Amino acid sequence: MKWSLECAGPPALCCNPSHGPRGRGAAGWLVRPVLAWLGLKASLRPREACFALPQGGVMPPHSKVFALLVLSCALLLVACDGNEGAASHRTGDEPKGGAADTAPAPQAGWKTSSWALPRGGQTLSGRVDDRLPRDPKIEWSVELDGAVIADAAIADETVYIGSIMGTFYALDFANGKERWKFVTEDTIEAPPTVALGKVFVGSNDRFFYCLDQKSGKMIWKFEGADKFISGALIVRSADDSEDWVVVNGYDGICRCLRAKDGSVVWTYETDDQINSTPTIVNHDTVVFGGCDMVVHAVRLADGKNVNKVEVDAEIVGTLATVGSMTYSANYANQLVAVDAFGKKPAWIYQDKDFPFFASPAVNDEMVFIGSRDKHLHAVKRKTGVRAWKVKTGSRVDGSAIVFDDAVVFGSGDGRLYALNPKDGREIWRLDLGEGLSTDPAFAKGRIVIGGTDATLFCIVGKQINE
Repeated sequence: MKWSLECAGPPALCCNPSHGPRGRGAAGWLVRPVLAWLGLKASLRPREACFALPQGGVMPPHSKVFALLVLSCALLLVACDGNEGAASHRTGDEPKGGAADTAPAPQAGWKTSSWALPRGGQTLSGRVDDRLPRDPKIEWSVELDGAVIADAAIADETVYIGSIMGTFYALDFANGKERWKFVTEDTIEAPPTVALGKVFVGSNDRFFYCLDQKSGKMIWKFEGADKFISGALIVRSADDSEDWVVVNGYDGICRCLRAKDGSVVWTYETDDQINSTPTIVNHDTVVFGGCDMVVHAVRLADGKNVNKVEVDAEIVGTLATVGSMTYSANYANQLVAVDAFGKKPAWIYQDKDFPFFASPAVNDEMVFIGSRDKHLHAVKRKTGVRAWKVKTGSRVDGSAIVFDDAVVFGSGDGRLYALNPKDGREIWRLDLGEGLSTDPAFAKGRIVIGGTDATLFCIVGKQINE
């Protein structure tokens, strides 16, 4: 009886022992002897398995049933082994520097094409005008020269990120390969701002740098009296004649510099350090919080104070805004809502004796903030009443970002979480294997986040329809 058998299947049915993580196709030890006994030729390629008898080959009738049963069992083992490999990607078990072979390619149609400003935009709210990518995979990961405690920026197919060793990197968004790097003299904690063909970033070496976006060459630098850990705000001058950069320093000074050369337009001095990135309200007022326990409102045109609202403790992070309402955390373990032009806080949310080191993320209904009590807290934006909180395995020092249908954040337990913003139900989690204390950045279907063991991860997922 003459016959031939061909089998072509998805990667899970591949019998190549070297294909994929964890030796996918390791059951080939069973498949290959059976094929040889049957006289089958095997063509084993990364994406398919083809078996065929030699031309004119004959299978003995008395052996056919038994052989086919053995072959079926072997293929079943192959499939199971392949599924185990796929599961390792779902849990973040991806070798550093490698891309997930089953990761879905980003699709066209994402509204968010860049993440060029801290917290995703000048409101600093962490809002993402897209739905959450599903079935997340590690697309690529790269090891930097030190831990990542700064947030990334994404612009023009490039990821910009600094390390604790003071190195500032520009990496290819598609694969993580280095485009250029610039070395400062101390740790980089500040998030970069990308605009006007330039990259603006501060360092703990007391300098605020302006670099050429394409080459990484320094255009100018400004020296302060202490480190710069604030991100920068890019605005047009009051008379619309030039571009300005507003940045806060740890020396307690808010500065407005000319983007072209770093010369000073105006300065505004507070009574203590400033950690936070400034925001702009009503197109004409710079707003930020400081360690002097004050929410400051400063006129953009000349740097003069417009309003001050006192809170109970030092404001350690960047505030988020919706209109003139600001939301900030302080050392009194409080989340506080303040109108930038008001006289006192609109509400105060406080929970236990653990501080909030993260910055708030805001959507129309909720304010989301991570705490050192290991939880992400969701608070009703208008009333300050807690809606829910979800526990993780470690403290949550990084800030969240908010999609149309999800809130995403990292934890010190090494996992990236995606929760339903209405009730906190888990949508997915991805174990990246090292602590996460920075804010995620998002563009074109990919989430970028850095870890405490010096790895920068790029996560890709499936796009879902409205």
